[in-house]
Amino acid sequence: MKIRISCLFLCLLVSTAHSNEDVDDEAYVETVEQPVIDVQYQSPTIADTRKVYLAEHFDDPVQVQKRWIKSQAKKEGIEEDIAKYDGEWEVEQAGRDALRGDSGLVLKSKAKHAAIAAALDRPFVFKDKPLVVQYEVLLQDGQECGGAYLKLLSDSPPASRNLALFHDKTPYTIMFGPDKCGNDHKLHFIFRHRNPVNGTVEEKHCQKPKERLEEYFSDKLPHLYTLILRPDNTFEVMVDRKTVNSGSLLEDFVPPVNPPKEIDDAEDKKPEDWDEREKIPDPAASKPSDWDEDAPPQIVDESAVKPDGWLDDEPTHLPDADAVKPADWDSEMDGEWEPPLVENPLCADAVGCGPWEPPLINNPAFKGKWRPPMIDNPNYKGKWRPRKIPNPDYFEDKAPFKMATVSAVGFELWSMSQDILFDNIIITEEIAIAEMWAADTFDKKRQKIAKDSESVVQRLANLTNDYPALWGVYILVLAIPVVFLLYLCCKPSSSASQIQEKEELQEAAEKKKTDEMTEDVDEETNEEIEAEVETEANDEDQEKNSEPDSEEDNENVELGMPMLCLLSQPVAYETKYDEVIQSAPHNASRIYCPL
Repeated sequence: MKIRISCLFLCLLVSTAHSNEDVDDEAYVETVEQPVIDVQYQSPTIADTRKVYLAEHFDDPVQVQKRWIKSQAKKEGIEEDIAKYDGEWEVEQAGRDALRGDSGLVLKSKAKHAAIAAALDRPFVFKDKPLVVQYEVLLQDGQECGGAYLKLLSDSPPASRNLALFHDKTPYTIMFGPDKCGNDHKLHFIFRHRNPVNGTVEEKHCQKPKERLEEYFSDKLPHLYTLILRPDNTFEVMVDRKTVNSGSLLEDFVPPVNPPKEIDDAEDKKPEDWDEREKIPDPAASKPSDWDEDAPPQIVDESAVKPDGWLDDEPTHLPDADAVKPADWDSEMDGEWEPPLVENPLCADAVGCGPWEPPLINNPAFKGKWRPPMIDNPNYKGKWRPRKIPNPDYFEDKAPFKMATVSAVGFELWSMSQDILFDNIIITEEIAIAEMWAADTFDKKRQKIAKDSESVVQRLANLTNDYPALWGVYILVLAIPVVFLLYLCCKPSSSASQIQEKEELQEAAEKKKTDEMTEDVDEETNEEIEAEVETEANDEDQEKNSEPDSEEDNENVELGMPMLCLLSQPVAYETKYDEVIQSAPHNASRIYCPL
């Protein structure tokens, strides 16, 4: 077995060495020692600028400073010390997993009002082209309470002409993006609709998406938010290219774009004789003569008998004899001290203690207060509702897509979390352009994050795909413990007789090495032993030609008769052999066994 295992181990070594000959040693060493290669990033560009209204990657701090204007305005209706937009904005890379050369617009401060805006390359007019708004948000510290949404500002002076005056009351056309406070997670899509009849403007809020949004606020990863608004009044909201909400501008907003044709008449009042009761008590019913309203719900069980062994004179609780009044007890303040009560030990094994009272049972005569049965109301006229009248403010806008022209984009925020990073804003009329922009920016970010978070097993798998000869190394590494276990399991074990024989030989050898006194064996004894051996040899020759042994002889052999050794040199015999020679010298087999 040892030879077989050794051969197997040598074969594995030879096959592994042969398979590794095909691998370039230098390339292999470089691949193992080289760190994860950074994903190559280059600031994205737009091939057809005619279909793009804003493309901001924030990679050029000089251009960002020229284009983006920090607000110098103040919020209205709040205290002076917190009304100013003094939140800090910086252009910098993400704190972790950043692509080389990629920067973003970061809101550095928290618990402060912050506003910043940039003009579009040219205004977007809602006519026959779709509107695609897309940008990235990275909540580097998560989000406790606050927004990360952007506003598409309406093309109306003076704010659109002077972005330094941008504030919370600045007219906007669309507000889009994430918002959270407490356990309320939102993804806003709000547009401001102008009433064509009276010219008033009203916010229309998209219904909340059915998808769960909590993860986007807590995983501290960049997320891509996309809004697609089409001329057929349909919309689609996506997060990381996955649709989370969609519908129609005419049907999925609150309040609805178009008011109802009819409304309730505010001057209509319910008549005094209008009966809305569907059921009424039966006026012809009367209480039965045997109906006792005063009967109690429970009565004493007259058939109950006090159980035997009830201890009437023993209270259920006794004062604790071991209790001691506290040293700080003030009788004037705390009252007269009394020891606490403990359960009476005599009641533990008794049926009961104290005065016995019969139990209560339900009263069969109890019926409660009598009430007449209910019947259909013959005067029922149904639920009263005011009459409908034509809605004087009714209008029908079949194209709510045609919103106010957009000329700028901005962030007007307040947040309890800092270091919110915004990146790669694009406003276009082509979905394909927005997808290409995301492929050059967002996809590379997620690709790098995935590479940096790869496990060791995944990296080994990728390396093995490049160098298949590494399979030989894996097989060798796995084979070594397997071969070792096989060796341990298949290793031949010595029998008990072999172990005993080795011990006896070791003991005899130790005696030869020492100077202990040993019994002499005289020449006569040696001559007798030699004669016996010669006789035994003759007996063996006769035994070979004789008939098979009887069952009794076989039993003697199976019992393990002692074996005597004839030694060429006089040495001491072990005690048990001497005993055997003296007791049964003719029944013992004698052979030569040199030590």
